[in-house]
Amino acid sequence: MARPKEFDPDRVLDAAMNAFWSRGYAATSAQNLVDSTGLGRGSLYNAFSSKHHLFQEALTRYGEAQTARQEALLEGPGDIRERIRSLLMTVVEEESRTDGPGPRGCLAVNAALELAGLDAEITARVRRIFERMEEALRTALARAQRDGEVDPGKDPRALALFVLNSMYGLRVLGKTADRRALAGIVDTTLSML
Repeated sequence: MARPKEFDPDRVLDAAMNAFWSRGYAATSAQNLVDSTGLGRGSLYNAFSSKHHLFQEALTRYGEAQTARQEALLEGPGDIRERIRSLLMTVVEEESRTDGPGPRGCLAVNAALELAGLDAEITARVRRIFERMEEALRTALARAQRDGEVDPGKDPRALALFVLNSMYGLRVLGKTADRRALAGIVDTTLSML
């Protein structure tokens, strides 16, 4: 008879996700994963088969949680500029935190920079995260056009990609730029709507 799992898979995925998010895929060792999850190597690899598979699952979990949070901001109250400002300023605040080792950026962006183009499965997972966010932005902007908040002559998909590019650019620049520069990017992005 097989032994039941003696750990919470969600907790383990969250711990692994944070390890990868802090260090990157290549720099996260098997020992880092053991230390962060509290599982022995055998249990970890029996449950997830490999570091690569664990990273795939952690990336998917991250994408689900982060995108749902961002979608909620876009669907919230206020006009479209207020909602997009809230979305982008959340990124600025996260990247400007001083209560840790420094800005971690976005796990999906970090994975894209480190592995996209080199690893087909990671590329596909990152693409799905980006496409889901693009669709949320496109939907919100199209609705704002119908409500008269955004110029109806602008392509909502092009605007969505522009905002998405700004959002992910903030994640990358946030590793070195100061809060004032990041807030300036938010203001410029909003002026284009």
